Amino acid sequence: MKGVIRTRVGYAGGEAPDPTYRKIEDHSEVIQIEYDPSVIDYETLLEVFWNSHDPTVMAYSRQYMSILLFHDEEQEKIIERSRQAYEEKSGKSVLTEIKKLDKFYSAEGYHQKYYLQNRPGIVEEVRGMYSEFNHFVDSTTAARLNGYVAGKGTMEDFEQDIAKINLSEETEQRIRELLEILW
Repeated sequence: MKGVIRTRVGYAGGEAPDPTYRKIEDHSEVIQIEYDPSVIDYETLLEVFWNSHDPTVMAYSRQYMSILLFHDEEQEKIIERSRQAYEEKSGKSVLTEIKKLDKFYSAEGYHQKYYLQNRPGIVEEVRGMYSEFNHFVDSTTAARLNGYVAGKGTMEDFEQDIAKINLSEETEQRIRELLEILW
């Protein structure tokens, strides 16, 4: 998605210290998104959030519940306006929990860039571009490629992005073949 700089998955929304996938306690699985507000605004990110799942259905567990965590009062106000607009449009009550972010706990490495990490023949070269795993996780390149190999995005955006990434022809071809299947 244009304007998204990096993404991380993790746990937040609860009070228990140091959650993990096996011991998530009272937290939920979340995604942290860093973005460039000169390219994409918060309202647009919220539209993607509301439209990527059904926020009117109660989750079967806190781990997988719909939750939005804000950093400040301005974000809270924008979320509330966005929630109200979604409710008016859908005619249903939103069950998404909305609260201030206290702390974000990064998930284990095998959860980060999950789709990309599960694409042998592609991930090796991309990971090799970074000296440390956390640099791979924090990279815009990995965030974008993870989205594409998950079947998100457009061919036009992919063509613009791939021109800026120095991948081998073989890896680029593998991604193109995958996208033909996914799209």
